[in-house]
Amino acid sequence: MIKYLDLKRINDQHDAELREAIGRVLDSGWYLKGEATRLFESHYAAFIGSRYCVGCGNGLDALTLIFRAYIEMGVMQEGDEVIVPANTYIASILAITANGLTPVLVEPSLETFQIDEAKIERAITPRTRALLIVHLYGICAYTEHIGDICKRHGLKLIEDNAQAHGCRFGAHTTGSLGDAAGHSFYPGKNLGALGDAGAVTTDDAQLADIVRALGNYGSFQKYVHDYQGRNSRMDEIQAALLDVKLKYLVQDNARRKEIASIYINKVKNPLIRIPMPERDSVWHIFPVFCDKRDALQSYLHEHGVETQIHYPTPPHRQKCYAEWNACSLPITEQIHSQELSIPCHQAMTNEEAEKVVCLFNAFTRL
Repeated sequence: MIKYLDLKRINDQHDAELREAIGRVLDSGWYLKGEATRLFESHYAAFIGSRYCVGCGNGLDALTLIFRAYIEMGVMQEGDEVIVPANTYIASILAITANGLTPVLVEPSLETFQIDEAKIERAITPRTRALLIVHLYGICAYTEHIGDICKRHGLKLIEDNAQAHGCRFGAHTTGSLGDAAGHSFYPGKNLGALGDAGAVTTDDAQLADIVRALGNYGSFQKYVHDYQGRNSRMDEIQAALLDVKLKYLVQDNARRKEIASIYINKVKNPLIRIPMPERDSVWHIFPVFCDKRDALQSYLHEHGVETQIHYPTPPHRQKCYAEWNACSLPITEQIHSQELSIPCHQAMTNEEAEKVVCLFNAFTRL
């Protein structure tokens, strides 16, 4: 079986360094808010190109804390609107609604799978305060036009960078393109921890300070609480492990691009649409699209290839957002009904990728 994502193979490449990193934390006797976290935050900020990095518990918390910090700063208030792509993972939207803000769903482009920049301005109202772009699948969602829209309308530009560690826009790295960005280090990410972890990056010192306090029970000083905060902190072991893996992220992403190029150049089956993005991608997910997606998934499984679907049900059709269930978002619905994610990671071999190509080109089930 070709696994969709073989985390053991990925982490085995750095086994000795990872074990050594865990040992250093154990020997230190310090497990939260220590030197390992400080070092990783410093190194990741430098990698992203931001002035500040604040570690937290996970990617959802990272986004949630950003919006909460802006509320505490008086930049936003409950009921304000945040424009967000309709085809994102639900975490992007949960972070908005958790703060009493109103998501405004905008359809993506079928060419880029990112928010359709031509539809953003018509969604802006007097209550709009921010645009949340999502670098879905690891493809850069940012454009100069999007940056210009935010400047002209005075909107905060926030990045959901959970799937795009190391992705580039010109000379810049995603996570440094807007006012703030949320990052997830869930184990399956391009930069993955061995548990949950996340971070916020920003150039705004006030925002960084408030995010850090909010994630520490609302406290800048022990037992003194300025905000009604929460417990969302990156632990020392995850920070140490991430610091090891960060050293290899660029080469790991390059390897993912090599696997992706095999698919892009060699899959010729007209029944299967292969993405050919003009924007940079680090291929956290390699999505293909097929009218007979379920049949294709079964066919691949029968022939020893594991796949996933990102995501079977769009946010506006989820029970938790029942008020949206009757909404018609046909492009989002098409993407969610046709998308199939295939193996594409740095520990994969060319031979495995070639097998997937052969299966794709032989697929005829209608």
